[in-house]
Amino acid sequence: MALQALKGMKDVLPNESAKWQYVERIMRALCAKHGFCEIRTPVLEHTELFLRGVGNTTDIVQKEMYTFTDKGDRSVTLRPEGTAGVARAFVEHRMADGALPVKMYYLNVPLFRYERPQAGRLREHHQFGVEMFGAKNAAADAECIALVFELMQELGVKGLRANINSIGCPECRPAYSAALREYLHDNLDNLCETCRTRYEQNPLRILDCKEAKCKEICKNAPKTIDCLCDDCKSHFENLKSCLDVLSIPYTVNPMIVRGLDYYTKTVFEVVSESLGAQSAVCGGGRYDNLVEEVGGSSMPAVGFGMGIERLIIMLENMGIHLPEQKMPDVYIASMGDAAQTEAMKLAYTLRNNGIYAEFDHVGRSFKAQFKYADKISAKAVIVIGESELESGEYKLKDMMLGSETSFRADDVLNAVKNIIG
Repeated sequence: MALQALKGMKDVLPNESAKWQYVERIMRALCAKHGFCEIRTPVLEHTELFLRGVGNTTDIVQKEMYTFTDKGDRSVTLRPEGTAGVARAFVEHRMADGALPVKMYYLNVPLFRYERPQAGRLREHHQFGVEMFGAKNAAADAECIALVFELMQELGVKGLRANINSIGCPECRPAYSAALREYLHDNLDNLCETCRTRYEQNPLRILDCKEAKCKEICKNAPKTIDCLCDDCKSHFENLKSCLDVLSIPYTVNPMIVRGLDYYTKTVFEVVSESLGAQSAVCGGGRYDNLVEEVGGSSMPAVGFGMGIERLIIMLENMGIHLPEQKMPDVYIASMGDAAQTEAMKLAYTLRNNGIYAEFDHVGRSFKAQFKYADKISAKAVIVIGESELESGEYKLKDMMLGSETSFRADDVLNAVKNIIG
């Protein structure tokens, strides 16, 4: 049996990678414009990083991590999300000693989660994320949301809206947890097994459960924004004011809590109403205690993550055109060793002047080479045989019009440019 990719792992083939590169170019340009610099962290981390940072009560830690013991008898985990590793790097490399805030992004980062594969959600998927450390003002939250809006608008996505909520901080969260436990108490036996465990450990996680019966029970649960302390309440009001100034449409959605334990205060999703049923294009929020959890000093932080596979599927479903694999401008057909050497020489002359040229590598007949040139959608074909070598004049065929002209070798650039523009 032929070997295949593991379940939930997918190859990105050459005819698809152009779409990824197009999206990535826009992401990089926007991050540079907003002052974010790229960070690249290892794909493998100590398991303790995710236990401390992501949280024991999350689905990621409980069900989805690829964890194993290495040859040094250490428990290590393939990165299931991006932020914890960036926070670890922030602490390890003493970035807090430099100018704050530190604004970083990561791009095309592979994440690994053992879950049921579905469209846009694979066991290995790739993420674009933005992290800002050292900024406690709500304007930093708004800047992250604004960057998402700018990216989506650049890609042609319409009908954008931010869903925002505040889940409080360690000062006000206990009061909300108590109110939520009281609300859920009479329905405790009807919750799923995982949520019954969460009831004592972290009841806020129950609001993020995907089980239909748990979602129905939580439909009228107390709202986190009704239990905020003065500081969290002020921060949330400032966020709304910033979004108003930036003319970013938003809805306060009390059911958004995000799936990771490190979030505090602001949590958000950006959705597109153009898809019919609203669909989240990214999620993020504030995580003011994460740096401290992984061994650093107290440090406010905010960011978001966006799945690239999911984004590309969404863009295609919306009918947004994404660039395809670039086809050659010109193919050089040759016959015989001397002609192939000349074809190679012309190909490099064209390439060095910004023209994508290909030539024969497998010894096909002229007929087969023309078929190949047509298959790869070459705009023009140069023909070099014995007679062309002797005369010094080569044939150039326009594959769209079917017309044919001749040119001398030293005039190849002008001849090709006249056809391809």
